[in-house]
Amino acid sequence: MMPVIHLALLRHGPTAWNRSRRIQGRSDEPLDEGGRVQVAGWRLPEEWIARAWVTSPLRRCRETAALLAASHRRGAAIAIEPRLIEMSHGDWEGERLADLRERLGAEMAALEDRGLDYRAPGGESPREVQQRLVPWLVQIAAAKSDMLAVTHRGVIRALYALASGWDMTGKPPTKLGEDCLHLFAITSDGRPRVDRLNLSLMPAQALRLHRDGARAP
Repeated sequence: MMPVIHLALLRHGPTAWNRSRRIQGRSDEPLDEGGRVQVAGWRLPEEWIARAWVTSPLRRCRETAALLAASHRRGAAIAIEPRLIEMSHGDWEGERLADLRERLGAEMAALEDRGLDYRAPGGESPREVQQRLVPWLVQIAAAKSDMLAVTHRGVIRALYALASGWDMTGKPPTKLGEDCLHLFAITSDGRPRVDRLNLSLMPAQALRLHRDGARAP
């Protein structure tokens, strides 16, 4: 029986643009101070600390990976994988989705209804993100080595859609949480399947306070 290869995906910590709900895409925004504190408090499952790590080339992911390496006393090199870069949103980077919906109305609704083929002007579609991820998944399968990847929401959603069969219209079958690892099993021919989602990286006490704060008025 062939060993199962696992890929763990982790979204970068928060940036100022995240907090103001601006579309980042390829814009190279750094973590904000709160984001750095948040990432420094994350705790990875022990078995993932020594495995191979890769990161998107964008600064917010590289900073997240470096902070995690420091807090977990991990000295091994972290490779940069260009195919993990965020989905381009072209002319709409820096905009707020709510503003686009208000301004464009039915045109925006029709575009969002395209699911995998949604594409901002001058940008990239989730289907195109999947197409650049597939050769990388084949490489992971061939290397027969588990890997942790620090990447972006758009990339995680595109890979989840590939693994689950979701066409990216409407809500996903499972909501993908933040401050979490999302685990996928990679078959010998590079196809992903969902293993476990939403594995919290927040210590128990911090997680409880986080949830209490989210419920506060």
